[in-house]
Amino acid sequence: MVRQKTTMTLQDIIADIHALTEDIEVYERKYGILSETFYEAYINGEEPDDDSWVLDWADWAGAYKILLRRQEQYRKTMQTLLDQSTNIVDVMERTAQREPIPVII
Repeated sequence: MVRQKTTMTLQDIIADIHALTEDIEVYERKYGILSETFYEAYINGEEPDDDSWVLDWADWAGAYKILLRRQEQYRKTMQTLLDQSTNIVDVMERTAQREPIPVII
């Protein structure tokens, strides 16, 4: 579902963010906590008592980590575009016309 390309575009990043968010929301509903809370516990070494949860936790943590990376890539790219005196309307016009906008990786 998540694209792995050497050159990503702003459109790719946004598509990944939406897909990852959908995946993550499934886990949040299933386990009843937000990913931010889960991930903090996960990186601090907490593990589930239920062995059947282990795979879910690994998938959830991986998806959340990629989401955080994609969000950062999006922020950096947008900041770079705005620093180059491009305004939001210009960016939206370019993406609406399907012009690929390279992402800062």
